[in-house]
Amino acid sequence: MERDRVDTIKGDTADMVDETKHRVEAGAEKAKRAVEGDAMPLGDRVASHVKEAGHNLAADVDKAKRDVRDADDR
Repeated sequence: MERDRVDTIKGDTADMVDETKHRVEAGAEKAKRAVEGDAMPLGDRVASHVKEAGHNLAADVDKAKRDVRDADDR
């Protein structure tokens, strides 16, 4: 039982770090577009939006993994 709790804490910590990393990367993409503004070519802006969405999706997956693990722990 204690081993499961340790594994849960390890998994939660790893997923929290990954989620934070993805959210920071998504924010960086958004900031990049804000700084470059209209000087950024349309194709680059679209690619940046796609990257931001991908990072947000990955962060949401990490959060969901944590939520599922925590629900199973109850």
